[in-house]
Parts: sequence; structure tokens; C-alpha cells
Amino acid sequence: MSGTREKKKLSLTTWIALGLVLGVIAGLAFQGAPDVATEYIKPFGTIYLNLIKMVVVPVVLLSIMQGIVSLQDVRKVGSIGVKTICFYLVTTAIAITLGLILANVLQVGAGYTISTEGLSYEAAEAPGLMDTLVNIFPSNFFQPLADATMLQVIVIALFFGFGIILAGEKGKLAKDLVDSCAEVSFKVMFIILKLSPIGVFALICPVVASNGPDVLLPLLKVILVAYAAYILHMIVTYSTAVKLASGMSPLKFFKGMSEPILFAFSSASSVGTLPFNLDATQQMGARKEISSFVLPLGATINMDGTAIYQGVCAIFIAQIFGVDLTIAQQLTIILTATLASIGTAGVPGAGMIMLAMVLESVGLPLEGIALVAGIDRILDMGRTTVNITGDAACTMCVDAWEKKREARKQKTA
Repeated sequence: MSGTREKKKLSLTTWIALGLVLGVIAGLAFQGAPDVATEYIKPFGTIYLNLIKMVVVPVVLLSIMQGIVSLQDVRKVGSIGVKTICFYLVTTAIAITLGLILANVLQVGAGYTISTEGLSYEAAEAPGLMDTLVNIFPSNFFQPLADATMLQVIVIALFFGFGIILAGEKGKLAKDLVDSCAEVSFKVMFIILKLSPIGVFALICPVVASNGPDVLLPLLKVILVAYAAYILHMIVTYSTAVKLASGMSPLKFFKGMSEPILFAFSSASSVGTLPFNLDATQQMGARKEISSFVLPLGATINMDGTAIYQGVCAIFIAQIFGVDLTIAQQLTIILTATLASIGTAGVPGAGMIMLAMVLESVGLPLEGIALVAGIDRILDMGRTTVNITGDAACTMCVDAWEKKREARKQKTA
């Protein structure tokens, strides 16, 4: 009897899906009074996200340190890091190219009569190259943890992880402490994840209530083109990469990613989805030491979905303002967005800053950002989903490549 009851128990994925559907239904019901959804339902979503953010920093810090210590070789960490960054840069370039192609072919901005008078947008200043480099390295151990500055948290984890390896026998106590604290953090994380269906409901409801058909219909074509590119990139690029690297079928990969995808879509938070991604990739066979290094890095610097958004929005804004972008200008957009994906990592509002950089690189008016600002949250849900799926694909690929490298070394030995 107990076995039958266990089978009937709904999975967390099912509960999250139910929360998402009920949130959409409630959002439609509250369209006449979106303020009610914003004032009384959204706070529960905010509380849930705050809990996720609370546990993410210790999980990232401790899991990366654990991963580095378990690798027991500084050179191996370097090998994984190079493969990870190369994967993210290549897929980001593919993503924005795909976004540009679809936006051009489908004429995303053609036939619109949206007024461009009185539009204004003040772009936040993007950090310079040297500023970005300096800002990666923290001057204080505790400040990046308090501010959740993820690149700096990763740097702290790298240095202290290396330190434990180099300390040898004297570092054993520190290693045991990291293992113990990491285990506690994971348990706290799973307690919070049990609240996901409620969090998802409370996050999606006010979005649907505030962005009803009246707001979305004039810009529906932009949303459809962006989402077509999102889906195509996930299905083609990630499926091909995972299949070629690890031999895993695309169906198995996407089935394993169902929970992270659902949560990413409803929360629009890459860092918040990290606990789901860590669990999903390990369930699919990736080793903990690989996933705990690749995923936190990806949650910070991998912006494939954001790159697609740049491409679609750049063509949309150009066509609205009657600007015909040349092939050279579109190649500039690809280069700028690919490099900006790492250059703006960890900067609040990175998507808008990247779009401002892309528009400036080809001389398009920044005021055009105001045209897509109203649907940014809808686009953000999709681009976050692409970003975290790319993180998982990279994890599976890097894990497979490292296994092959280790097998070759053993064969040679």
C-alpha cells in the first residue's frame, strides 16, 4: 500500500507547473485590478526570491570550493575553466546571429505605426574594460557575500579552494569544514525549494495581471520572433552540443531540465534557478565537482538568451526608425554582444546595458529602448530560460570532455 501511495505522490515539477498555470489564471482574473495582485500577491513571490538569494551565495561559494578541492589539481581547474568560457562565447555568438537572422527574415519591425515622438531612455553607463577587470577581484572577503556580487564570490571560492589544495594535510580541517557547511547549505536550499509552487504562483500572477493583451498586442510580433529564436537555439544548438559531446538524447536532456526551465521562466532569475540546475545536471550524470564549478560561472557570464534579445530588438528598433543596417553593422552587433555578455556580467540591469552598448555600436538611437521596455519582463522570462539551459548544456559537455580526457590519460599511462 505504501508503494502505491508513493507512486501517486506528485513530483515537484508537477507542482511547479500547477503553480505556473494557476498563476496565469489568477493573473487574467486580476487584469481589471492589477494593483491588488502587485500589492498582495507579489510580496509572497518576493519573499520566496529573497530566500533563494539568501541561500545562493553560500551554495555557490561552498560548492565551487568543494568542486576545486575534489579535483585536487590546479591545472585541471584551468582546463575546465577554458572549456567553459569557450563554450559560452561560441554559443553566445551563435545565439545573436540566430536572433539577427530571424528578425531580418521575419521583418520584425516592418508595418508598425508606433509613434517614436517623445521617447526617452537614459542608458546606464557600461563599465570600461579595465574597470570590469578590477571589479572582478574583491578587496574585502565579506562585502561580495553581503552584496551577492557573484563574479567576486567565484574569485573568492577559487582562491580559497586553491589554498586548501596547496595546504595539503594542514588544509584537511578546512576541507572538512567546507564539506560540512556545504551539506548544511544544500539542506537549507532543498527546504526552500519545497516552497517553489507558491513562489512561482506569486511571481507569475502580477506579471500577467500587469501585462495584459492591451499592452502586448502591439508588440506581439517582437515577442513571437524572440521566442521563436529562443526555442530554436535551445532545440538546435544545445541538443546538438549535448548529443555530440556526451551522446545524450535531446529528449532525455530536456526532460531532465523540466524543473529548472519551469522555475527560470516564472522567476526570470538565473542565479535563483541555480539550485534547481545543480540538482538536475547531477541527476543527468554530471559530476558534482564539474557542475558546481561550471553552473555558478554560467549563471554569471552566460547570456545566450540576452544575446538573442539584443539581436531581435536591434533590428526591431532599426526598422521602426527606418535605418537599414548593413552586413558590416550586423557583424559589429554580433561582436559587441558576445564580448559584452562577459563585460557586463554581474551588473544590475545587464540586459538593458548590453542593448544600449549594441545600439551605440551601430549608431542606433538609444530612445528605441523605451519601445521594448514595456515588454522587457515577458522577454526576460524567455531569455533567462535560454541562459540556464545553456549553463546545463555546457555542464554536460564539459563533464563528457573531461571524462574523455581522463580516459585518454589513463590509456597513455
